[in-house]
Amino acid sequence: MASKAKIGILGASGYTGSELVRLLLRHPNVDLALLTADRRAGQAMRDVFPQFAPYELPQLVSIDSVDWAGAKLDLVFGALPHATTQKVVTDLLAKAPKTKVVDLSADFRLSDPEAYKYWYGHDHASLDLQREAVYGVSEFYREEVRKARLVANPGCYTTCAQLPLIPLLKAKAIAPDEIVIDAKSGMTGAGRSAKEAMLFSEVSEGFHAYGVGQHRHMAELDQEFSKAAGRKVLVSFTPHLLPMNRGILSTIYVRGEGGKSPEDLHAILVKSYANEPFVHVLPFGETPQTRHVRGSNMTMIGVAKDRVPGRAIIISALDNLVKGASGQAVQNMNLMLGFPETAGIDQVALFP
Repeated sequence: MASKAKIGILGASGYTGSELVRLLLRHPNVDLALLTADRRAGQAMRDVFPQFAPYELPQLVSIDSVDWAGAKLDLVFGALPHATTQKVVTDLLAKAPKTKVVDLSADFRLSDPEAYKYWYGHDHASLDLQREAVYGVSEFYREEVRKARLVANPGCYTTCAQLPLIPLLKAKAIAPDEIVIDAKSGMTGAGRSAKEAMLFSEVSEGFHAYGVGQHRHMAELDQEFSKAAGRKVLVSFTPHLLPMNRGILSTIYVRGEGGKSPEDLHAILVKSYANEPFVHVLPFGETPQTRHVRGSNMTMIGVAKDRVPGRAIIISALDNLVKGASGQAVQNMNLMLGFPETAGIDQVALFP
């Protein structure tokens, strides 16, 4: 695109919405033209997030006040709570069919309506758009994303698990029925709305599992792992909450298939991601930490040998607000609008 793209962010007052603003402020190819936040409508972005005080940004408005046809937006990011996006996106695309959408909620991630109903407890309100949506792990669906009008940005836990495991499942290098994913996330993964269980005194100095045996991200894992393996795959996945702001660390246990050693699995991942700008495979035996990726769009993957013959331990780390959400959304936007894929998201991790 010759001129700068006009971009809107729905739900700009949440963590993923504000992270989109942070990233896009320095993007060379876009102008932020619309920011919505229903509860904060009428306020300036600086009133909600003081770090944006030096920058000229649109005033926050309510979604109901937006004239989608008149706004002439090239792309809209949906950073709204689950189950609220379906109606909004349906209305948006009916009135402005040339506008593209990257949705960061779970509303369009599952391709099977019955799976959606099972995991989310109600029928999908926009089945045509559910069928149209492209699941947006950029590294696996790059060409589909380029052509898409609606991209379903993946979950943060699922991105952290899929990047190390999908190449191995496609190569039939691991046993599909023996995958165990033990994942930990920072507090921002729970969103910004006030919750008693998220108070500092409730989570500080503690560490706990949640959604045990029933976390909704299992549906995404089932869907994508089954595609990669060419057969039904159900993995064991348990998420945990850590008293830190950002980051996901997944410790994954697998068994090599067909005599594949941990070194063989490492070699497959090195080859798979040799030319990927946002996935880095560490030398064999080294493992990443969440602090190594904080604030960046990078995923780091390490492979180590288990003491049990034939088994390997894979550890992956990403920033849940960047590669796990807003950074990957910008990566998808870059593909959809024909920009360099790394534009606006090539920051080095913040340390310490």
